[in-house]
Amino acid sequence: MIIKFEKWQGLGNDFIILENETATPELAVKMCNRYFGVGADGIFSVKKSDYFDIGWDFYNSDGSVAQMCGNGIRCFAKYVYEKRLVEGRKFSVETLAGGITPEILDNETVKVDMGRPVLEPEKIPVNVYDADDFIIEGFSASAVSMGNPHCIIFALEDTAKLARAIGPKIEVSPLFPEKVNVEFVQKIERNKVKLDVWERGCGITQACGTGACAAVVAGINKGILDSVVDVTLPGGTLTIEYKGQTVFMTGDAQKVFKGEYLNK
Repeated sequence: MIIKFEKWQGLGNDFIILENETATPELAVKMCNRYFGVGADGIFSVKKSDYFDIGWDFYNSDGSVAQMCGNGIRCFAKYVYEKRLVEGRKFSVETLAGGITPEILDNETVKVDMGRPVLEPEKIPVNVYDADDFIIEGFSASAVSMGNPHCIIFALEDTAKLARAIGPKIEVSPLFPEKVNVEFVQKIERNKVKLDVWERGCGITQACGTGACAAVVAGINKGILDSVVDVTLPGGTLTIEYKGQTVFMTGDAQKVFKGEYLNK
């Protein structure tokens, strides 16, 4: 069976978008494999929505369900906009994290209304009393959900090394019953941070949009960051704004190529 697809990337976080097939866990594992498949961090397909302008089915590269993905939603937004599957530059997308509203700006970057962060421990979920401040693997951490759970650690050490060394342990910590994305953050200025991430179901990736949002929310709640912050990740920079209890993310998304996959 021939499956038509397009490959997109947002800050190096790459995705397969299926054109004539519905995304499934089995296809995710096969097509996202970087040696025997197309290679990607995740896979999604378009679906109709009864309550929003459009919807998606989305899976991580290991076949696990992904409630939301910041870089993925920007790629998805530009894809459906260019395919004229939605009307106008601003529209709503049904995700497992609820309705998300992206907007294609005049410079072709994508600004996404990511909604309100979830800060209550039982809703994140995280098994701690205070999600703003707890200890894990010897580090002071915060937990935030942007539709998917995040553990944020502000550190002075090399964040890339920490992500590889500590990220896998924290991902499967019993404190997080649904596993967790782990962000290691180095504050540069009040409006600028460096971030490295270990993503749940993916491992090391070039960027994580929801992780950048969660990190800024955690930093603002700690009183160490301003309301608008440039977050530099290995794949590039996102601008995150947190105002009125709503998070906005702005960044680029680009089509890499299109092709056909022989699904044996």
